[in-house]
Amino acid sequence: MWESIIIEPFINALLFIYDLIGENFGLAIILFTIVIKLISWPLMSNQIKSSKALQDMQSDPDWIAIQKKYKNDRDKLAQEQMSFYKEKGISPFASCLPTLIQFPIIIGLYQSIIQTMGNAPLQMVNLIPKVSPWLKDLFSFIPGLQNPLSLIPLNSQFLWMDIGRPERIFIPGISFGIPVLAIIVAITSYLQTKLIATPTAGDSQSNQMSGMMNIYMPLLMGWFAYSLASGLALYFLASNLFSIFQYAVLGRFDFKNLFPKKKVEVKK
Repeated sequence: MWESIIIEPFINALLFIYDLIGENFGLAIILFTIVIKLISWPLMSNQIKSSKALQDMQSDPDWIAIQKKYKNDRDKLAQEQMSFYKEKGISPFASCLPTLIQFPIIIGLYQSIIQTMGNAPLQMVNLIPKVSPWLKDLFSFIPGLQNPLSLIPLNSQFLWMDIGRPERIFIPGISFGIPVLAIIVAITSYLQTKLIATPTAGDSQSNQMSGMMNIYMPLLMGWFAYSLASGLALYFLASNLFSIFQYAVLGRFDFKNLFPKKKVEVKK
């Protein structure tokens, strides 16, 4: 089921874009990422609305009164919080949905890249049955496109990197390769989490969790980009940049989150 629902559609979509743009697999991954982001745009919009509602909730007089009233009763506060969500039409889980959807896409894209970039005879034999008959018909219908089977093996070179291998830049005099793409992925992941962060009031548990995620998630994405195929790192980078663009278009781009002001306590 995983192969038929995720892997094979991804492979065929990548092959179609690859041939359409002139056999550039790196650019095909970037365009594929943009297509996925455009398809998931409604989910992103709901995530932004949910984040905005959660942010506005922190200054809502009713919610502030509830926090004060039940500050010493965590169980009752949690019940009142869920009631408040229901009353105001807030969906706290909507902000997590795009992230949950992204994980199978990441896994599926990684497996698709590895299978599509295979150059060994056995790998190519295993790849051929995964080329869908409808893709062959589509290629024959559109002028200028080749038979998809003739594209195999694919050209794995994009800029300085081999799409099927972890990315490194080797500089004369330095004995190790520099993972430039992994560093950029980590930086853009951090910028994304900070620029679109939803501030919470006080030193709440959710605020602490958000702070930890702002650190660990970019490091995790950077590690994936460092250790896995550079085609996946390209997906991460394109996804991060397009997500920032989405938030800017939808008016949720906030540079102030990069340099939060510390509250100064006035001594009496």
